[in-house]
Amino acid sequence: CPGAGRPSVPLGTVVPYTPLPTGGGIVPTAIKDAMNNSCISFDFTGKFLPPVYILVFITGMVANGLGLRSVLQKWEKLGNVSVFVFNLGLADILYLLTLPFLMVYYFKGDQWIFGEAFCKTTRFFFNLNLYGSIGFLTCISVYRYLAIVHPMRMMGRITVTHSVAISVMVWLLVSVQSLPDMFVPKSPINNTKKCFDTTSEKYIEDYLKYSLGRTLTGFCIPLFITLSCYGHMIAVLCHNDNIDEVLKQRSLKLLFILILLFSVCYIPYHILKNLNLLSRLSVIKGTCHKCRGLVCLNSALNPLVYLHVSEDVCSQLRQLLQQARQAVTSLYTSNQTSVTDT
Repeated sequence: CPGAGRPSVPLGTVVPYTPLPTGGGIVPTAIKDAMNNSCISFDFTGKFLPPVYILVFITGMVANGLGLRSVLQKWEKLGNVSVFVFNLGLADILYLLTLPFLMVYYFKGDQWIFGEAFCKTTRFFFNLNLYGSIGFLTCISVYRYLAIVHPMRMMGRITVTHSVAISVMVWLLVSVQSLPDMFVPKSPINNTKKCFDTTSEKYIEDYLKYSLGRTLTGFCIPLFITLSCYGHMIAVLCHNDNIDEVLKQRSLKLLFILILLFSVCYIPYHILKNLNLLSRLSVIKGTCHKCRGLVCLNSALNPLVYLHVSEDVCSQLRQLLQQARQAVTSLYTSNQTSVTDT
């Protein structure tokens, strides 16, 4: 971050006033320096983000692997929604594969050693996962809405081919939406060892316009569609006694999962990211980086959707945990035996 390493301003210090380069007011020079120096410290990114990324990488790979296997095994039974769930898992795995490189970046004190092209690639996959996940979750919501609110009208009209075509469209839209980010510098002109998730100070004004547009099309509109579908669907479920009680519970469960994903991962990230770009204030900057740790949790939380569409994933996870516990117990017992023998 520009201005890092400059001394802080002691309380009570009288500082000279200098006009802002852009005009429109005066700000103390030293306070300007302090604002520039308000970027997240290396200590924070080195201690907070790597453990979060490690946890997300391990949890996400295991959960998405089991989920995708379950979806493929029950493809016919799950119906058209299986196409969207499969693509949701694919988006997660594409992003998870870039996390080890970001771990190295933050472990090395924000020193990027993999080149600018790969820096842009990792950020591209982040956006692909983020907005692809939102897109496919929206598709799942719309399909559930049509199946519950308009079952007779939609019966036989939506096929797997339609789902595949819609999935391809989502990938294309998200790719086109994220592509401009590939052409924005991710490091200062005099420092190629950085890998910003947004851009350097020089291009902030243009990047803010792009970020607001992407937030509107990639987040706000899908969120509105999802809330509208589930709001109407819950109203229909609550006022119709002829609908199966199990179906009601499953729909409410999926609504809870989506609320969790949007509340924990997506809403804080988009609000604070744009506030960060808008103001560049120290408190907001720090909060924005913390929310980057939250938004990457979507790759670990998205598999909750698998638990909704396929009960097999729960049993597979329990079986995996049981095997791990047995392996640890066996290892501990063998170690105790060897110590006793010696």
